[in-house]
Amino acid sequence: MLDKASKEIPTTSETKSQIMMRLEKMVEESDIMHGAIRSVDIDEGVFRIAHSEIIAKEDMQQLFEHEELGIAVIHTYIWYMYDTLMRGTELCNRFNFIAASRINTTFITKNPTSVKNELVDRFMVAGDNTTPSLYFLPFNSGNGGHWVLIAMDLSRLMVYYLDSLSGDWSKYPSMKKTVDAAILKFRSKKNYRNRKDITWVRVQYFDEYKSYSRAHLDEMKDELCQFIIDQRII
Repeated sequence: MLDKASKEIPTTSETKSQIMMRLEKMVEESDIMHGAIRSVDIDEGVFRIAHSEIIAKEDMQQLFEHEELGIAVIHTYIWYMYDTLMRGTELCNRFNFIAASRINTTFITKNPTSVKNELVDRFMVAGDNTTPSLYFLPFNSGNGGHWVLIAMDLSRLMVYYLDSLSGDWSKYPSMKKTVDAAILKFRSKKNYRNRKDITWVRVQYFDEYKSYSRAHLDEMKDELCQFIIDQRII
């Protein structure tokens, strides 16, 4: 049974790290391989609201194979970054994360008003939005599972757009319209003056980070694997 299970969750590297092999063995020996799931309560500080994540076999496959990343893997890595870099520091006042579960192309197409209001509610959670801070939103374009990153500065009316593929936000007009509407509605509720239009900026890569080597990707996967082990998610 374990031999069969191990074949069902291949990894991309022929040489696996000790951390990854340990987590892979934990998954193979768990009931996740037979359809069980884990409901994980993510630290409330991560998204500033209570948030639970469902971890299933396919999520572990995504982590090991690194061919496609779903929401659960994205959110768990955000949790790892918060826990490692931000917890108890000033960075918590400068950077905010928005859960991608309800903010994507599918939901915007079905009910853009609901998505707009969800963003506004998230903006309202923070106390002081007059000081510069960034709200990071991983956005699934629905184009084969492609992710882009949107960073919103509510005080300066700036939105930064990062896409690993060529092009800009014009590929997703409904997304831009919804984000703009949410920012303006939030500022209206706060009685902030809108002194200018919202400016969108396409973020350029640093030359050394235009692409990641296999070693860099494996290092990030190892960090996440260790975090999953430490949090006893499996």
